[in-house]
Amino acid sequence: MTSRSRDPITLSVIQAGLTAAADEMFAVLKKTAMSPIIYEVLDVGTGITDARGELVSSGAGIPTFVGVLDKAVKRILEIEGAENVREGDLFVTNDPSYGGVTHLNDVVIAMPVFAKGELVAWTASIAHWNDVGGMTPGSMSTTASEIFQEGLRLPAVRLFDTGTLLQPVFDIIMANSRLPDFVRGDLWAQVAASRRAATRVAQLVDTYTLQTFRDALENLFEEGERRARAGLAALPRGTFRIEEEQDDGAVWHAEIRITEDAFTVDLSGNPAQRRAPYNTSRDGAVISSQMIFRALSDPTLAANAGSFRPLQVITEEGTIFHATGTAPHGYYFETRIRLYDMLWQCMSRALPERMPAGHFASICGTVLAGDHPDTSRRYTMVEPQMGGWGATATRDGLDAMYSASHGETFNCPVEICETRYGIDVGYKRLNESDAGHGLHSGGKGLSVSYKPRAQTVLAAGYSRNRVPVWGANGGDNGGTNAIAVQRKDGSRETYAFISGLVVEPGDEVVISTANGGGWGRSDPRKGRDDHGLPPGPGSLRGGRQPDLGPRYPASGRS
Repeated sequence: MTSRSRDPITLSVIQAGLTAAADEMFAVLKKTAMSPIIYEVLDVGTGITDARGELVSSGAGIPTFVGVLDKAVKRILEIEGAENVREGDLFVTNDPSYGGVTHLNDVVIAMPVFAKGELVAWTASIAHWNDVGGMTPGSMSTTASEIFQEGLRLPAVRLFDTGTLLQPVFDIIMANSRLPDFVRGDLWAQVAASRRAATRVAQLVDTYTLQTFRDALENLFEEGERRARAGLAALPRGTFRIEEEQDDGAVWHAEIRITEDAFTVDLSGNPAQRRAPYNTSRDGAVISSQMIFRALSDPTLAANAGSFRPLQVITEEGTIFHATGTAPHGYYFETRIRLYDMLWQCMSRALPERMPAGHFASICGTVLAGDHPDTSRRYTMVEPQMGGWGATATRDGLDAMYSASHGETFNCPVEICETRYGIDVGYKRLNESDAGHGLHSGGKGLSVSYKPRAQTVLAAGYSRNRVPVWGANGGDNGGTNAIAVQRKDGSRETYAFISGLVVEPGDEVVISTANGGGWGRSDPRKGRDDHGLPPGPGSLRGGRQPDLGPRYPASGRS
């Protein structure tokens, strides 16, 4: 019996139950984690897949993190074999070659769910751990040339074997972190989250039968694909190309081909992978492509595996978008978000009325590590920063938002920073740059001052440091991102990427993030409409209303 012959109300109840289970998983992780990067910033993702690793539902959190989970589960199944996965098993991975997808700090916990003796689903989460060893506190060295230098690699290994805790694995993890107590707490929070969601999934199967449960999943995938193909049908057909220079002078390329049946992202011909921590795995490039396809085709509901069936991604092994071997990945997130931003810019040129101008397009990851001046307890502060989003055809850009990859995340409160780390926050305010003018202006970036009260070590990665945020449809470019250290002797050092930099008491870390790009000309020329477009086929005159469609991906969903 197929899903189409089942009661649609029952199918909807099961699907809603799976979404609720993923949300409950997220709530458990938020409430029980040790680290502020998890419980305050919400630098996590939670989700449920089917037995094959196909994404079913996701909780709140970072959309690009949710995009990791199905890929991690599939890699675990590939390594272990489904026939060797047993009830009570629980796996951990952080290595890009073994389902970790991102960098070693981002740790995936995945648990198979059994019902009536059969593997029916997986519950999985990913969270940023403050320190997993490596060359520098916080495990994010800018000088790493091999992944071995970035910390402990966990190649999809069991934490639990048929319900039995494997203590040696826990011991290895703790021994390789500068913050073992925090790592232990965050690890158990992820374990608890997986277990809670697994209980909910098993209850759904017991209540509605295994066959009905599987019918509900198939129905969900069919609906996701239907919505994706309906969105694809509304996009312009053709081939759209972009070439963009990066801060380091490298030139990236992309081609997006839209046909009746497929949305293809071709990343052939890009620079070779580097002996530096600015590579991403193929899965990372796929996630960036999923984000742009999702934003264009169906941004309104949570995604599932069916949502991406029309998407095809072409990469070349050995490039920065498909790194292999021992390539380091510490700042993969800057490469991945810049790829996403470049794809966004490519489609913005084709759909200027629908898509915003560029945003600050950097995580602006900032790590400060040291000993607390009052308690002497070791800490590592990990802080993404906020910046300006691009203007649209109807309004100015939004001020001081997290990057478009970040979804429903938050800044760490000043009180937490000052209490947990002993770092005074001098100010946190909108920056004073006037970049990003246009008919509608880009949103404001942020200015932040950190003043450590004891010696600390800084690591940071800020792209869009030289090449400014792009304006759209004649709007001005936005600004650039930078981090600087104002020394107590009056000297000033400005950086884009840095690690291992000692900051003394009396020094000040000063952060400036970019304004978003402007949209449209602020003084339209004669013969052009109010949006700076020439009248004719590209104009929205003649009574047709602009279809603004998606701006950035729906918060908290992949």
